[in-house]
Amino acid sequence: MSFFDEGDPPTRVTSRPARPRRPATASRPAARRPDRQRVRVRQAILLGGLVLLLILVIVGISSCVSSRKDRALKDYNRDVTAVISDSDAQVGKQFFQLMANGASEADQLQVQVSQLRQAADDDVKRASGFSVPDQMKPAQDNLLLVLNLRAEALEKIAGQLPAALGGRAKQEDAIKGIAGEMQEFLSSDVIYKVRVVPLIKEALNAEGITGQTISDSQFLDDIAWLSPALVGERLGQEATASGGTTAAPGLHGHGLLSTAVGDVTLQPGGVTNRVTVSNGATFAIKFANQGDNDERNVKVTIRIASGGKTIASQTKTIAQTKAKTEAAVDIPITQALPADAAIVDVSINKVPGEEKVDNNKSSYTVIFQR
Repeated sequence: MSFFDEGDPPTRVTSRPARPRRPATASRPAARRPDRQRVRVRQAILLGGLVLLLILVIVGISSCVSSRKDRALKDYNRDVTAVISDSDAQVGKQFFQLMANGASEADQLQVQVSQLRQAADDDVKRASGFSVPDQMKPAQDNLLLVLNLRAEALEKIAGQLPAALGGRAKQEDAIKGIAGEMQEFLSSDVIYKVRVVPLIKEALNAEGITGQTISDSQFLDDIAWLSPALVGERLGQEATASGGTTAAPGLHGHGLLSTAVGDVTLQPGGVTNRVTVSNGATFAIKFANQGDNDERNVKVTIRIASGGKTIASQTKTIAQTKAKTEAAVDIPITQALPADAAIVDVSINKVPGEEKVDNNKSSYTVIFQR
């Protein structure tokens, strides 16, 4: 018996076949790797969106800046129109109306011209305060030159009027000086036309701005004012060939006798005259040559004012009046007359050699009824 026959029988071990092992990656689905081309497309879209947004922001800012610039240019053009229109209408027109009736306004002419000079100074200050875009600075410099020329000329004329009206030794020089200052008004008109207007237009065109009206300007109402003879005549001083004044020996002058509208003879002083009119009215004026000499080119002036503003002003020239003889003239007023109380001033312009002028004019308070 062998050794193995005597012991326990050997235990039989049955082994189970091992399961095949799954790869480690088989435990869960593998993550799909992004398509490289698709990633690039997304990146391109994102980048394009950012670029578009940036462009829109830039365009928006540029549009705002452009709109602000256009508005500033238009506003400046409107400011120029306002100040130059005021200079022409409220200063220039008023000045030449006063000068046209210079002889009848002799007592107050210097004061009135000085007031207009102050208004011209105010126009200079007003223009100096404008908000001026860079493109308009050349136009602004010339605009200020225009307005300063007008203000300075008015100041000099106001200073020369007493001598021109007073029959003083320097009367001839004063009249010539006033005529010379009229050249400054002409220069201001020329500078405005050939410099201010083209420079404003150039700035507007450069920005593509259309549909804007650029104001014209004319301060000097007639180039004839450059003549000392005309200045002397309007101031009641008959000019000689050398520009001075002369008068024949003896008394000179006129006296106002009456002023009537229709069948109503106006009463001066504090009397309130009531006159029925439709639109305008014709004023019948009687006066007399009270001197020893016949007079030529005698001017009769009527001015109507209400609320401190001149409503109408007309002057009619009588070719000749005879010494010691009455004369008459009808002056029609075509403007609509105010319903409120108006002041009607009638005057016979001073003639050369006339010394007594307190009876040359009269003032009436009139209510024009419809």
